[in-house]
Amino acid sequence: MVKRMTFKQFIFIIPLLCFIGVFSIYPIITSCMYTLFDYRTNDQEYNSFYMNEKLNTSLLVEDCQYVNYFISADITMVSEEDQAAFTEIMDSVTEVMNQYDGETTTRNMSAEETETIKGFIEKTTVDVKAIYDKYPDVEFYNRENIDTILQNLSTCIVESNFTGVANFAKLFQDSRFWAALAHTLIFMALSVSIEFVLGMCLALIMNKAMKGIGIIRTIALIPWAIPTAVSALIWSYLYDGSYGIISKAFESIGLISSQASMLLTVNGAMASAVLSDVWKTTPYMALLLLAGLQVIDRGLYESASIDGASPVKTFFSITLPLMKPSILVALLFRTLDAFRVYDLIAILTNGGPGNGTETLSVYAYKLMFNQSNYGYGSTIVIGMFVCVAAIAILYVKVLGADVLKND
Repeated sequence: MVKRMTFKQFIFIIPLLCFIGVFSIYPIITSCMYTLFDYRTNDQEYNSFYMNEKLNTSLLVEDCQYVNYFISADITMVSEEDQAAFTEIMDSVTEVMNQYDGETTTRNMSAEETETIKGFIEKTTVDVKAIYDKYPDVEFYNRENIDTILQNLSTCIVESNFTGVANFAKLFQDSRFWAALAHTLIFMALSVSIEFVLGMCLALIMNKAMKGIGIIRTIALIPWAIPTAVSALIWSYLYDGSYGIISKAFESIGLISSQASMLLTVNGAMASAVLSDVWKTTPYMALLLLAGLQVIDRGLYESASIDGASPVKTFFSITLPLMKPSILVALLFRTLDAFRVYDLIAILTNGGPGNGTETLSVYAYKLMFNQSNYGYGSTIVIGMFVCVAAIAILYVKVLGADVLKND
C-alpha cells in the first residue's frame, strides 16, 4: 500500500523541486519557446522574439542621419532643380528623425504608424535613387553608400519572426539532421555493445577474490578518470596520419590501407571515435555491472556448483537474471551518454570528414554557436530530447525491470 505524503514531508522536498524546476524544467520550456521563432543573435531582425511587426527606432534615426549626411555631400553635384528635390527629401527625413529622436527601443506600431513608416521608406528610396540615376557619369562621393543605407533603412521595420511549427516541418525535411541522427545511432550502438561485453568481462574479473584485485580495480578505472577532452586529444595524436602510433600499428597489420585512413575517411573516423569511447568508458560500464555482481548471494553459486552446473550455465541461469536491474541502469546510462556525445567527436573529428561523423549534439552546437541560429538549433535539441525519452522507455520495456516499483 502506497502511503500519501504529508505536508511536513512535502516541505522537505521543496528545495529539490525548486532545483529541478530551475535546472531541468525551465531549460526545456525555454528551448520549446525558441523552436517557435526564427531566433538568430547575429541578425538584428531576428535577435529577439517578435510576434508582430515592430519598429527599431534607434536604427531608424541612425539611418536617417546617414541619408542626410550622404545627400548633403553630393547635393552640389546636381542641377538646381534636383538640389531642390534633394532638399525636400532631407526635410522629410529630418521630420521623421526628429519624431523618433531620443527613442532607443524596438516597439510595437499601430496600423496607421506602420503604413506611414513604410510609405516614408519607399518614397525616400525611390526619390533618392531617381536623382542619382539621372547622373550616371557623375562621380558622386556616396553613390554606393546611399544604396547601402537605403537598403538598411528598410530593416528598421522588424518583421515578425514567429514561425510556429515551421521549424519542426523543416526538421523532417532536413537531410543533414537525419544523417546526424544515423551517425549518432551508429556510434551509440557500436560503442555501447562493445563496452557492455568488455565491461561484463572486466566486472567478472574484478569480482573475483584474488590477491592484488584492489590494484587491478584501480588501474582499470584510470581511463574513465581522465577527462573526455584530454583523452580525445591524446587519441587524436595516436591516430595522426603522419606519426600516430595506433594508426601506424593498424597499417602494419593490414587493418587500414594507410595511416591517414584513420581520421581522413568516414569509416576510419567513426571507428576511431568508437575505439576511443570504448577505451574510456568501458571501466564505467564495468563499475556499474560490478555493483550488480556483488549483491548476488554467493550461496546460489555454491548450490549450482553442487548440482554440477557449468560456469557458462551458471552465468546465464543465475548471474544474468539477477543482474537485470544493474544491466538496465548500466545500459541506460551509457546509451544516453553515448547518444548525446559531443566533446569526443568535436575534438577528435569535429564531425568530419565531410560531416561523416557529425552527431546531433555537434550539429546543434554548430547551428547555435557557430551560426547563432538558436531557433532551429533548439528544434534539434528537442528532437534529441524525444529520442532520449524513446530510448529510456524502450530499455525499461524490453528489459522488463520495474525500477519505480514500491516494495
